[in-house]
Amino acid sequence: MSTTPATATSASPWPALWSMMLGFFMILVDSTIVSVAIPAISSGLDATYNEVIWVNSAYLLAYAVPLLITGRLGDRFGPRTIYLIGLALFTASSLACGLASSAAALITARAFQGLGGALVTPQTMSVMIRTFTPKQRGSAMGVWGATAGLATVTGPLLGGVLVDAGGWPWIFWVNVPVGVVGLILAMTFVPKLEQTNRRFDWAGMALSAIGMFCLVYGIQEAQHFGWDWRVWALLAVGAVAMVLFVRWQASRGTDALVPLELFANRNFALAGGVIATVGFAVSTFAIPWMIYVQTVQEFTPTHAALLILPSGAVSFFLSPAIGRLTNTHDPKPFAIAGLTMAAISIGAAALITTPAVDARWMYAISVLYGVANSMMWGPLSMVATRNLERHLAGSGSSVYNTMRQIGAVIGSAAIAAMMSAQLARQLGEDAAARVGGGASISGPLPETLHEPFAAAMSATIWLPGAVIAAGAVLACCFHRTQSWSE
Repeated sequence: MSTTPATATSASPWPALWSMMLGFFMILVDSTIVSVAIPAISSGLDATYNEVIWVNSAYLLAYAVPLLITGRLGDRFGPRTIYLIGLALFTASSLACGLASSAAALITARAFQGLGGALVTPQTMSVMIRTFTPKQRGSAMGVWGATAGLATVTGPLLGGVLVDAGGWPWIFWVNVPVGVVGLILAMTFVPKLEQTNRRFDWAGMALSAIGMFCLVYGIQEAQHFGWDWRVWALLAVGAVAMVLFVRWQASRGTDALVPLELFANRNFALAGGVIATVGFAVSTFAIPWMIYVQTVQEFTPTHAALLILPSGAVSFFLSPAIGRLTNTHDPKPFAIAGLTMAAISIGAAALITTPAVDARWMYAISVLYGVANSMMWGPLSMVATRNLERHLAGSGSSVYNTMRQIGAVIGSAAIAAMMSAQLARQLGEDAAARVGGGASISGPLPETLHEPFAAAMSATIWLPGAVIAAGAVLACCFHRTQSWSE
């Protein structure tokens, strides 16, 4: 049974897009908002360090693991239905997070929050692909890119303001009225789209879930386990499960959870690798900078977050214009330029991470980073999805978003390891242990340690810069994408 698909000619798809962007924005904000509130959560719930880390890890795992599946659910039951279920779950879980009276309760609620986010995210891109004509899609991707770019910097800023003003529960409670409005708008404007009648690939779902969980959990907990045999066992099981998953998908034809014909599209396959480098960089580079500027420069969380505010503003205003340009111009040069500027911005941030340089130079760097964001998100999505068939919209969106999230997971583990290693190198093992080993640094730092501490954070910032620079090189291998004016 299916419903009549909505088309761009029967009704404007823009109200649907704007309605879904509200939920998408909220979910992306929540992936970064908690980091600013970790000290307050630890104090308020009398939680151990490991418990506080799991507040983030639970969300990360529950968000990343089901992404391959949730896009297919949108194909089977309709993206509108799955989007509404996901947003309702996310909103209710946000309320539960704010009401949590223990670390265990908060971790559980965060896991359900992540699951809600996993249900929502693939549907946004799927609806875009299915409701906008190819010629309109660049502008739509521009809005998607503006939303993603703004959300990446809004999280820390909003988190700092809410924690300072009302306490840590408000970083979750703020989602409740926004989620309710988002549900009303989605029910009003998002159309019912055609559903597929394909059977569910239960074996594929199981192999995918096992593989993704083991890989993500292994990477996320590698630092905590000290990279011992448990980590390597998890990674081995995850790798084997994913190999079996790919072999199984190859035998499923049109019933595959992830149609392998997606990867026959060179641009889609390469864009998946590039977006992973973006996920790695944007989710990590601000962490050592924020730690440095609060610990050495003694900025408040809100003041520190304000330093990167121009990035979101610039990205928000430029992304729609860039999106319109990609309708008539090849998005490849825009993507390469954006990735290159992002690498330069992160490198510049590393260079000013020293007590001898005024931290307010970050305002100028943030402007350049905002331009970079406006030229990354939308154009990369266009490169990945422009030539996808509509029946591949859900699975393509899922794979693309999964690659971005996996990049973020790897980045989270890598940046923690890098900070720990650099602090030990610059301060010595004993001093590094006294200031937190790079894992959770708070409180005053002796002035004699300011220079070596800054050097450790500066060296750490170079890592995401190098990774996204590799993404720029990979983007050079994209095939030229024909403009719609040709």
